Amino acid sequence: MMKVPAEYLEEMIRLLHEVRITTESGGHQGYDAGIERIVEMLWQCRINRQSVFFCGNGGSAGIAQHMTADYMKNGGIRAHSLYEQATLTCISNDYTYEAVFSKQLELLASKGDLLVAISSSGESENIINAIRTMRMLGGVVITLTGFRENNRISMMGDVNIYVPKQHYGMVESIHNMLLQQIVDIIVDRTSAEING
Repeated sequence: MMKVPAEYLEEMIRLLHEVRITTESGGHQGYDAGIERIVEMLWQCRINRQSVFFCGNGGSAGIAQHMTADYMKNGGIRAHSLYEQATLTCISNDYTYEAVFSKQLELLASKGDLLVAISSSGESENIINAIRTMRMLGGVVITLTGFRENNRISMMGDVNIYVPKQHYGMVESIHNMLLQQIVDIIVDRTSAEING
C-alpha cells in the first residue's frame, strides 16, 4: 500500500534510528562511534595517500559514482571509479559480470587501500568477489547493506552498516545520506585543521 508523504518520511526517520553498525567480529557500535570509526579509516587513507574504491550495482552504482566524485573533490581522498564503460564491458565480456569489480581491484588496489561495498540486498556476487579480492590484497572494507539481517555481505567488512528494511528506495537513500554525512565530516575536519 502506498504511503502518504508524511508516513514515508516518518518511516525513513525510524530507519535512521535503527541503522546498525557492526565490526567484523560482530561487535555492535553505537551510531556515533561507528561513524567516527569510518571517518578515521578514511582519514587515514587521506593522510597516507591510499586509494578508496566504491562499488555497487544499479542504484548503488549511482551512489558509488557520486561518492567517488565527492570523496575525491571535496574530501581530498584518492577515490577511484570502477565504472569506466569500456573497462566494464571488457571485463564482463572476457571474464564474467561477477568479476567486473574484483578484476579491476586485482589490478589497481594495494595493501592498505579501502573498498566501500554497497549492496542493498547484500547478496550481489560481484560485490562479494570484490570484498574477497580486497581482503586478499590486505585492504580494508566497509560494507553498506539492507534487506535481510543475515545477508552474505553484512558481516564481511571491517565495519558494516546495515539498514533493516526490504525496500530499495529507502535503503539506497539512507546509504547515500550516511556516505554524504561521512565525507561532510571529513571536509569539516580538513577545514578545522587548515584554519586552526
